[in-house]
Amino acid sequence: MKRWRSYVFHILVFIIAQLAWLALIALWIYWYVSNYIIFSQVGEKLSPQVIPAGRTVFVLVSGLVLMVAISAGMWLLFRRLSVQYNMARLYDNFIANVTHELKTPLAAIQLHLETMTRRELPRPQQEKFLGLMAKDAERLNTLINAILEIPALEHKKIAHQFAVHAAGPLIHHLFEEARAQFLLDEEALSVHGALPCQCVADRNALRIALFNLIDNSIKYRHGPVRVEVTLRCSGRMIEIIFADQGIGIAEKEQKKIFDKFYRIDSLKSPHVTGTGLGLYWVREIIRYHGGDISAASPGPLKGTVFRIELPIYRLSRQRYVEKLLALSSRERNRGRQ
Repeated sequence: MKRWRSYVFHILVFIIAQLAWLALIALWIYWYVSNYIIFSQVGEKLSPQVIPAGRTVFVLVSGLVLMVAISAGMWLLFRRLSVQYNMARLYDNFIANVTHELKTPLAAIQLHLETMTRRELPRPQQEKFLGLMAKDAERLNTLINAILEIPALEHKKIAHQFAVHAAGPLIHHLFEEARAQFLLDEEALSVHGALPCQCVADRNALRIALFNLIDNSIKYRHGPVRVEVTLRCSGRMIEIIFADQGIGIAEKEQKKIFDKFYRIDSLKSPHVTGTGLGLYWVREIIRYHGGDISAASPGPLKGTVFRIELPIYRLSRQRYVEKLLALSSRERNRGRQ
């Protein structure tokens, strides 16, 4: 339905632009012919005071206005068409990447099952295969959930589980979970600073956002994994500064990396796969918390710095976070009934 409306919009803009252009041509032809007839017949007999100068000015101004309107309409049309083309191209890349991401763990599960079916394996080998299949199944489940969550994030229909948290313990605990999840030591993932303030957060959603950033740093690392996180309460906002030592991001791509389906094609990491949804998902989650995220990189092979800002409870965006708390309370009460 949305695609059909988009096509109708483009067709209407094109028709209106063409009608305006024809109207402009007709107006100028009429003005020229009428003046030509008048001056060819009685031009020498007319006094300069009789010639309606205001009419000429009106036609000129009308023509200029119509030309500006036509230019604006055509610019809007081609801009929308360009956006649609880029989205279609990114969507095609997304489908190809998702297909690959789904096939890889599925093929591994199938291979292990066929091996276990055709051969008598010792118990330790069976347990190893079962563990590998469980990890691949979890990978599939994570990918499918990520895809299904995107429409919910865009339409603000995700489950509300917001609560008031002490920011320091919450963020530190999430990074401790990340160390265990990604098998990182304190040298690979170091966290500095304190957060002596409160925030309103959905713990599970914030966990997904931070885990996606760490996963991204591992995928695009240059050498050993090195992630340094700095925490601080700055004014009315909580700041989480996430710096890695990966391949970096070119300046022209730093604003695009949060777009849906967008992936960096780098010769430094040709084997990195993904759907182009990770950083988009991170941005939507942070924005849903009333915060913001930005990325900066000095250049290739010089790492990337992500800066996350979240509102401090009762100091920033108070009406918005109170609304989140009210919606969460309403959902919890509905669940108890």
